[in-house]
Amino acid sequence: MDDIVRQALAKWPNVPHCYGWLGLDARGNWYLRDAPTQAAGPFAASKGSMVRHEKLIEFIQRNYERDGQGQWFFQNGPQRVYVELEATPWIWRVAEDLSVRSHAGEPVEPSACLLDEDGKLYLLASIGLGLVHTLDVGLASEAVEQGRWVPEDVRAADLPARFGYVTSPAASR
Repeated sequence: MDDIVRQALAKWPNVPHCYGWLGLDARGNWYLRDAPTQAAGPFAASKGSMVRHEKLIEFIQRNYERDGQGQWFFQNGPQRVYVELEATPWIWRVAEDLSVRSHAGEPVEPSACLLDEDGKLYLLASIGLGLVHTLDVGLASEAVEQGRWVPEDVRAADLPARFGYVTSPAASR
C-alpha cells in the first residue's frame, strides 16, 4: 500500500466503503462503473468504462488487497472501493519461458493448475487463485504438455467458495 494511502487512512479513518463502482474483468482490465452502468446489471453484463490511464491503473494495482471475508478492494486514500470480479481476483499472464505474472505485474510461482467445464485454465499461487489470460492459453498448454502443470478438473461455480473470494461484494451486502 502506498504511504500516501496509509496517511489518508490515519487522517480520515471513518470514510464509508464504496461498492459496485470498480470492476476487474477476465482479461485483467479495470472498469469504472457509474450509477447508470450499475443499474443496467451486474458487472459481467454491464462493465462500464475501461480505465486506460496508466498511472491510475498502477495506483489501483499497488493498493489492491483482500479483506477478511475474501472481498477484494482498492484502497483509494481513506476509502475502500470493493471490486466486482468477472472471474477471479488475479489474471495470470504467461511468458514464453512459461514464467507467470499477475495482471499487476507481480511474478508468481503456480502451485496448482485447474481446468473448468468450459476449458478455462486457472492457476493457484501464494497470492491467490487466478485465471490464465485468454491470449496466453497456448503458452499455458505447453506447460501442461511438459508436465509442469497438471490440471485438476473443477466446476467454475465452486471456485469462489473453495478459494475464499467473493466475485460481487456489492451483491453480498
